[in-house]
Amino acid sequence: MSDFQDGIPCLWMRGGTSKGGIFLASDLPSDPARRDALLMRIMGTPSATQIDGMGGADPLTSKAAILAPSTRPDADVDYLFLQVFVDQAIVSDAQACGNILACVGPAAIERGLVAAQDGETPVRIHMLNTGEVSVARVQTPGGRVSYDGDARIDGVPGQHAPVPLMFTGLAGSMCGAMLPTGRAVDLIEGTRVTLIDFGMPCVIVRATDLGVAGAEDRATLDGNAALRARVEAIRLQAGPLMGLGDVSGKSVPKMVLVSPPQAGGVVTTRCFIPHRCHASIGVFAATTVAAACTLAEGPAAELAVLPDDTRFAIEHPGGAAEVLLDRAPDGTITGAGTLRTARKLMDGRVFPAPA
Repeated sequence: MSDFQDGIPCLWMRGGTSKGGIFLASDLPSDPARRDALLMRIMGTPSATQIDGMGGADPLTSKAAILAPSTRPDADVDYLFLQVFVDQAIVSDAQACGNILACVGPAAIERGLVAAQDGETPVRIHMLNTGEVSVARVQTPGGRVSYDGDARIDGVPGQHAPVPLMFTGLAGSMCGAMLPTGRAVDLIEGTRVTLIDFGMPCVIVRATDLGVAGAEDRATLDGNAALRARVEAIRLQAGPLMGLGDVSGKSVPKMVLVSPPQAGGVVTTRCFIPHRCHASIGVFAATTVAAACTLAEGPAAELAVLPDDTRFAIEHPGGAAEVLLDRAPDGTITGAGTLRTARKLMDGRVFPAPA
């Protein structure tokens, strides 16, 4: 196993609006440093093009999931998400990923970690990055995973089998509390922000407060050097305030610019992950934005058009992500869910670049 000249078993999958490699922990080095170095060799990191690896030169296509039998009785599978940076030699476990999470249920069945039922199979997933358990419902007609269906999600062409995902205990997933400072509004760099963690540590800020409209395409925002510098300056100060410490080498918190909805949703977003604008928005960032929209005094709520039911359409560059929020009569959020799709792209062996 020292040089992996025979390759490594790997499922390459799309989950939601992301894609990456799905591995069994038993097929990778147990030492995190060796494992991360191997994943960078697989992805072709560090390189802006990732030309000598499987990564697609975008944070959304340079991801990995590590699966193992669950270490807790209320879950079926353990899931560790790793973000492999593109042009920096960094592999981060500082966040979860709800898009790649959509792959975990199908992959756990494909790899024999969970036995398929006839019709639909619930898979309880222990998310190691945050400690929560989510439940994915996987379509398994005849006891076999099916990726065919009529579900659509914005940012992904075509129709696929639905993968509903339900979460509990998202509040303070990494920061210990939904509002780690105890306030709905903080002032950083003279800008009003909400520091919030409802599945993903995020800094919510009005786009106009940073000098942009918030409806620009991602290339325009990525090309705005002054904006990116200001976004990063705020992010670096937000990290310690959120209990995340020095975040200069971390992928959290996410920076989310909000503006009024453009297409009948609740709010428009432009999410930075952390230095490039997301082509859509991550699942947990979307749940966090939805939660922020319910905070009456926060910048998101000032712009949001709240729904009459539990469905929050969070607009992004590729369309909208639907978040389901369960709320108690006093307005307290008790749970959240979303609908994703996933597809198996390749099942085989991947060959890392020479060390």
